[in-house]
Amino acid sequence: MTVRVVFADDSYLVREGVAGLLEATPEIELLATATNPVELHAAVAEHRPDAVLTDIRMPPTFTTEGIDAAKRIRTEFPETGVLVLSQYIEDDYAFDLLSDGVEGLGYLLKERVSQVDELIAALHAVARGGSALDPKVVEGLMARKSSQESSPLLGLTEREREVLQELASGRSNAATAKALFMSERAVEKHISSVFQKLDLVHESDVNRRVMAVLVFLEATGGAGTHPPTGG
Repeated sequence: MTVRVVFADDSYLVREGVAGLLEATPEIELLATATNPVELHAAVAEHRPDAVLTDIRMPPTFTTEGIDAAKRIRTEFPETGVLVLSQYIEDDYAFDLLSDGVEGLGYLLKERVSQVDELIAALHAVARGGSALDPKVVEGLMARKSSQESSPLLGLTEREREVLQELASGRSNAATAKALFMSERAVEKHISSVFQKLDLVHESDVNRRVMAVLVFLEATGGAGTHPPTGG
């Protein structure tokens, strides 16, 4: 499947470098590039891409323009997924982006851009309505949630936390098993236990990674307890 992409970054060098990388990838069709949120919104309105790849810090304030643009795009063009890039681990920005739900959204550190397979997989994920979160960002959200006395994560074993973190990072059961040196059957057992302890046993099994992220956000006052079922 070819993913049609619009890319936004105010830095000329980054924009040209990433654009070249995307154009050299058979699975990606780069439709347009933008330097600011206004150009980005116009390009999305014109091309209706499958996914948007955007920096967080753009003109005029170089703070949360990418987050604001992502939310607007997801509202006005729900068929378009958005993958946000950040230079640093900024849990508050990730929380802001995902606080209304994680369907069709992703948050990656810019260092992942050099890992083309991960970047392409993330663009595919948000394009089909799923989510893609950088493992380091998930780690930060998990630590943020675990610090709360009432956190349901406190009831998880260390191994269950490791499994949950891998899943929330976007890994499949097989990839989780490989990363943690476990069998897939063991991973499945831990998943069952985790979701029972998090009181998610009655939810759809399709989007486990999304549900995990929503659990993180719920404890920090963000999204509700009803995750999307698509993706």
